[in-house]
Amino acid sequence: MHLEFRHLRTIKAIHDAGGLARAADVLHITQSALSHQIKGLEDQTGVELFVRRSKPLKLSAAGMKLLRLAERVLPEIAATEAEFDALRSGRAGRLHIAIECHACFDWLFPVLEKFRHAWPEIDVDIRPGLAFNALPALAREEVDLVISSDPETIPGVQFNPLFDYAPTLVAPANSPLAAKPFVEAQDFADQTLITYPVDRARIDIFTQLLTPAKIEPKAHRKVELTAVILMLVASGRGVSVLPDWVLREVKYQPDYITRPVTAQGLTKRLYAATRIEEATQPFMAHFLRLARTEPMKLQRA
Repeated sequence: MHLEFRHLRTIKAIHDAGGLARAADVLHITQSALSHQIKGLEDQTGVELFVRRSKPLKLSAAGMKLLRLAERVLPEIAATEAEFDALRSGRAGRLHIAIECHACFDWLFPVLEKFRHAWPEIDVDIRPGLAFNALPALAREEVDLVISSDPETIPGVQFNPLFDYAPTLVAPANSPLAAKPFVEAQDFADQTLITYPVDRARIDIFTQLLTPAKIEPKAHRKVELTAVILMLVASGRGVSVLPDWVLREVKYQPDYITRPVTAQGLTKRLYAATRIEEATQPFMAHFLRLARTEPMKLQRA
């Protein structure tokens, strides 16, 4: 069977219009041409797509399957066409981003580098979301997008899934933990845990493992920069749990070992929160697509 976009548009137009004559007007073709197209499609599929003796004209069960496909595919095609139109027109706009994630700069800058080439007229700015209350600022239109791993229910705001990542242990090469294939909550009881200076409610290793297990690390040290965390780990000053994309190169260096957290591994999802009415704007949709695909390259590295 060879389906074309025009077939899907035809199915949807007939369903919406309730008849061939009105659908032909919508599609700007003659009723005869529309009937010929339907016959050709039915010949290809080998099934009837319409209940011929019904008024208004109704889709058969097979026709309904094509309608559901059309309802999924056609909006995606329209959105992509709109994005390319906007790319050609150089439409201006604003994309001010707040980040509730210290480690996100590693993948965000390559995304923004591609984005600025595609949208040179868009005013891009970044604010560290941890320095202020980012999500209420999004609702107040002070920023346009918030990178967060902690979705909330906020009127007028939607959380667009970006990608999943694995919080992963990094420890010095001579750590006793090197002998283990993975680490568990109890393994942190005699360790100095180094994290970003964030409330525990926003730290993966606490929310997903230690707090539910009621385990406290021997000590908890807070450090602002990823590079400093890794330096301290290499020096034997403690261990840390960082997203897998941060450790893509570290895991090959002799100063470190990396291990999954728990036998199954931990998984966390990163989101881009936007105002609902702006998520489908062409430049925003393009940014979201880049933010879903570019970090995968880091995770595979």
